[in-house]
Amino acid sequence: MTALPGETPGTGGTDTPQEAVSPPDGAGAQEPPADTGPAGDGDAVAASPGAEAEAADAAGDGAEAAGSASAEDGSAAREPSADAEDAAGTRAADASPDAGLSEAQAELAAQRELRERIEQRKAAKTGPIAAGAGLSGTAADLLAAVRAVESGEKAGAAFYAPPAAAQAPRRPAPSAAQPPRTPAPEAAPAPQAASPEALDAVRAVLAEGGAPEALARPAVGTLGEQAAGLLRADPWQLLAVPGVRPEQADGFARALLGADCGPDDRRRTAALVGWVLERAALQGHTALDAEGVRAALAGRAVSDPEAAVREAVEEGVALLFQEGEEEEPEEAGADAAEAEEGGLAPDAGTPREPVRVLLGLDRYALAEESLADGLARLVNTCEKAADWAEAAAGAPSPSAAELIRTSAAAGLVAHTGGEAARGEPAALIAAARGLGLRAFGAAHSEDGRRRLAAATGDPDTAVTLAGLLSGAQGPGRDEDGALALDLLVVLDAPQLDVESAAVLVEALADGARLVLSGDPGVLGSAGAGRVFADVLAARTCPQVVSRTPDPGPIGELVSGIGIGELNQVDAPGKEVVIVPVRDAGEAVHRTVQLVADSVPRAFSIPSDETQVITVGHGGAAGTRVLNEALKQRLNPGPGRFGGFDPGDRVVHVPAPGRAVPGVVRSADAEGLHLDCGGVPVVVPQERVESSVRHGWALSAHQAAGMRWPAAVVVLPGDAAQGLSRPWVYTAFGRGERHLSVVHGVDQALPHAVAQIPAQERTTRLRPLLEALPTPDASS
Repeated sequence: MTALPGETPGTGGTDTPQEAVSPPDGAGAQEPPADTGPAGDGDAVAASPGAEAEAADAAGDGAEAAGSASAEDGSAAREPSADAEDAAGTRAADASPDAGLSEAQAELAAQRELRERIEQRKAAKTGPIAAGAGLSGTAADLLAAVRAVESGEKAGAAFYAPPAAAQAPRRPAPSAAQPPRTPAPEAAPAPQAASPEALDAVRAVLAEGGAPEALARPAVGTLGEQAAGLLRADPWQLLAVPGVRPEQADGFARALLGADCGPDDRRRTAALVGWVLERAALQGHTALDAEGVRAALAGRAVSDPEAAVREAVEEGVALLFQEGEEEEPEEAGADAAEAEEGGLAPDAGTPREPVRVLLGLDRYALAEESLADGLARLVNTCEKAADWAEAAAGAPSPSAAELIRTSAAAGLVAHTGGEAARGEPAALIAAARGLGLRAFGAAHSEDGRRRLAAATGDPDTAVTLAGLLSGAQGPGRDEDGALALDLLVVLDAPQLDVESAAVLVEALADGARLVLSGDPGVLGSAGAGRVFADVLAARTCPQVVSRTPDPGPIGELVSGIGIGELNQVDAPGKEVVIVPVRDAGEAVHRTVQLVADSVPRAFSIPSDETQVITVGHGGAAGTRVLNEALKQRLNPGPGRFGGFDPGDRVVHVPAPGRAVPGVVRSADAEGLHLDCGGVPVVVPQERVESSVRHGWALSAHQAAGMRWPAAVVVLPGDAAQGLSRPWVYTAFGRGERHLSVVHGVDQALPHAVAQIPAQERTTRLRPLLEALPTPDASS
């Protein structure tokens, strides 16, 4: 029997959740630790209670590293947000016009399609914007709103019409009897190569401004062939390049413009607004309170933040929204009359509660609106009279039967439960297939896909979400371009970001059923948004809560963590072992010992089936240090393939937010050859540094959605600030048969479990869902 220390949740310590946005240093807000991303090098373990802080700092550190044209460990700059370390850097790599065709392109093609549609919608609605002239429709409303709301003349609600009705059906519902069509997957288009002339021109501008030449390719990838002209006319456009920080863009602008620029230059303030919102997106937010944006601008020496925000909205850099509804004038007048009659008339000078004003980037705003419309479409076009009673009667558990009955009568269903509850969506897929429907399940990772295939007994029913959207897996598309299926179950739904979810829902035909299934206690998505949490909170669809508990000592421990209790558990087979350590050096030593010797000897679990999980990438016991120590012990070598040797465990990041474990097999002129869960992957040489890193040790955000026979969770003393209940819940739940906890944080662990919940993300999806007409919504 082995128990976690600290049976009683600690009350000491200070709960210091991160702010909604981390303004620049001058704003007085605390910057995330600089070593949270792979490009930075520091001592403190970077950790955000959610999956956020590391992402923002990783981007910043990447810019500093750009001066040397190299990241420390070749990883990308995006981690806690489901490993912002990898995502931001990969995004920069993907932006490189000369990057070779890779597996990432198939997945990103679907996202590009959505963004192209968004741009078309924007172009149709707004047209060119010149200091606010010529605006119409929604754009004019936004401009009027920002001027009136920011000045205090009117409430933002006055400028917004009631929500539009759900869109009419756009595609016919596919016939249940129609056999699935599986067209051959199309190769994603290769990225357009930058012309040598464009690169030379950008290099010349960068050199003139004292910026590193290494930024030339990312700049052309972000700003296009005209990047040199844009940068010369507006040097702060450099802030749009991933990893560049404001102080670096300021220095670049001073070198180019001299005395013609200042802190209140409209070009600078507009770029800063965009940078603050992009930084917030790395932390998971799709919008920010306008007051937070103004505070961030004030911290960057902007003398009139209100005017700066107003000008940014006029120029189309950001969109403005209001949250909440005020009383209609007629209702307010009637209430005042009634109060006066009763002698309770309020003081005329009593201020009314202000309307909350939000600012957001158009890409996330339109993605949330598209997603809300698409979910309402599924709810309103589904056949509600389906009789699946017989299938429900044969379900393996009461919770599975409830899920089958609920899915029969709803186009959208939310299903929650732990690891053991994954069998219920599998039962639903099997039942639907037995009824002749085209039913599939999509998981976040290849590991999740294999586990789902084992549960359904049919490998053809299980796909990864990336494979489904790219066409590499699953039923393919029908003649209308929709996914050729009738029922889709998305497992690991908390890992859905708003843009991926919008692409997915847009690909579903009218009449199709969508089930979002996942554990609400785990860490959220790598990208912006909190789709699953917003769907649950909006209550616009039926919800099925699993009653199937996770078995064994690990299941009991994790279940307690989910409700804020760190309990002692009986572990007669040493399923849970606590290894106390005094410092980070001892933590690294004991971790290597556990992986290389103790766990294989005691449980017959090979080292390559034991996953180490720690809080951040930096620090004395972060992933970098642990990976180096584990490589020296388990697979020593010179790193002759760009720092890697055959047999090295790695993490491949084919697209932002996706961390795919793999093993190095070889390397040649084509690139680095990996085996990612049985799938051969070739990473081009130019992308190895940015998208591949050692993977013996991962962060909990990278490990979300995957499980291993054994897990070793490392908690050195400097990890205390990065702990939260979702982090502990996610990390401790990654081991199937065994969990070792290398414990050096004392009472910080029970304190985090009891008192530090997930960091809130600011999003607009929930109110959008609540406003849309969904006649079958449950109350």
